[in-house]
Amino acid sequence: MLLKICIAMLAFAANSVLCRLALAESQIDPMSFSLIRVCSGAVVLLVLYLFSAQKAKIEWSLKNGFYLALYIVAFSAAYLHIDAGVGALLLFGTVQLSMVGYGLCHGEKINMRRGIGLGIAIIGIFILLLPGTTAPNLVYAAMMVFSGIGWAMYSITGKKMQNPLASTLANFVLAIPFVLLAYAVFYAQSFALPQGVLLAMLSGGLASSGAYVLWYAIVKQIDRVMASSVQLSVPCLAIVGGALFIGEPLSLRIVISAAIVLAGIGLVIWSSAGMKH
Repeated sequence: MLLKICIAMLAFAANSVLCRLALAESQIDPMSFSLIRVCSGAVVLLVLYLFSAQKAKIEWSLKNGFYLALYIVAFSAAYLHIDAGVGALLLFGTVQLSMVGYGLCHGEKINMRRGIGLGIAIIGIFILLLPGTTAPNLVYAAMMVFSGIGWAMYSITGKKMQNPLASTLANFVLAIPFVLLAYAVFYAQSFALPQGVLLAMLSGGLASSGAYVLWYAIVKQIDRVMASSVQLSVPCLAIVGGALFIGEPLSLRIVISAAIVLAGIGLVIWSSAGMKH
């Protein structure tokens, strides 16, 4: 389980790095990136489904497709004009609060160790991202919050899906019309250079499709609090990826903050395991 979680979180972070690479260097516009991302993801998932040994019945849910589209479109749009660190904080802070809040409203409990772990992880995120950053544009900050809500709801509804591959394929296919609508609205501003197209295809076909199948399999086995907590590692991983692939500065503060976040997540996981015995 831990290895699956690590792979999924690395893929989520890769999406941030790929999107920032494409948009920061003006290789593609946000809506074209979103459309290519969701279409390439759907194609890869279809191939995986066709070659799967057992073809489970596809569960079509328009609601899930909308949540996925909301996350993808708002994510790309926000990263065009918002600081990468602040954007990651807003995204996964929103995911954290949304999933924990939903869980508490539906009877999930937080014991002392789990609460402390959540607090430590959130403190680590604030240390990592807030100092030295400028206040984000409210419009684009709101877009990232909407993206976080979309991803939180997508993760929550994933617990009800019976087959991760078939469900994720359906969600990507149903997300296409919503993303296409957003693309049509901003068609006059669309452009795509070869590098931008490639980065969008890598994001959808590699970092999104397979990782989301894996994530749907994971969220069926863990509760909402743990699911939201482990995702707090993604901003840390994205910052490291930004330093390695985009040349963003990697300071001692970032390393220390990442360690604090991972320590908090570890406490949540340990606490969750203890609650099952």
